[in-house]
Amino acid sequence: MVDDAALRATREAYDTAAPLYAELFSDSLRDSPLDRAMLGAFAEAVLGTAAPGDSGGPGGPGGRVADLGCGPGYVTAHLAASGLDAFGVDASPAMIGLAREAFPGLRFEVGAMEALDLPDGALAGILSRWSLIHTPPAEVPAVLAEFHRVLAPGGHLLLGFWATDGASPATEVFDHAVAPAHRWWPDRLAELLRETGITEVARLIRAPQPTDRRRFPEVHLLARRA
Repeated sequence: MVDDAALRATREAYDTAAPLYAELFSDSLRDSPLDRAMLGAFAEAVLGTAAPGDSGGPGGPGGRVADLGCGPGYVTAHLAASGLDAFGVDASPAMIGLAREAFPGLRFEVGAMEALDLPDGALAGILSRWSLIHTPPAEVPAVLAEFHRVLAPGGHLLLGFWATDGASPATEVFDHAVAPAHRWWPDRLAELLRETGITEVARLIRAPQPTDRRRFPEVHLLARRA
């Protein structure tokens, strides 16, 4: 069951922070070569499993990718520039408004990743980059089940999140500047994915850097629906 109060609080917090957030992070990929590398690997994996000439019609999902928790849309645009049929979904109407203004040629819609307005198997890929962190841990299995539902067989998922300092506890609340958030022990999140039917392919863990606002390990986890 979705915690409507938690979702509403997160949405309202990001609505308030949207203009500043867009200003601070619009060019963050420029100085993040490892982030770009994982996004590139994700794009190649998605395009590699799409049927030739498939545009997302009845024959399959092609390179159609949902950027869930897209914020102001700059990563969605990066995916589209990589050759993917990318669109963005975010719970914050203010974020979606900024994304539509900045990238009028792309599709952005207000929505919740635990209840996507998509048919089964509609997507070749899902990006959830620092958005799952705002889901209460008890609700994460239901969100992952929704990811499994909308991914086509062989479709790929790329998760971005911060790691805990050790296996115990597997999750930990931390002071996020915008909304309540949780860090995850990577093995535990990978285990939940396996239980859902999504298998880890690779992971990248970046150690905290001196310039990071948060001194937590940063995890990029690439997985594939069986």
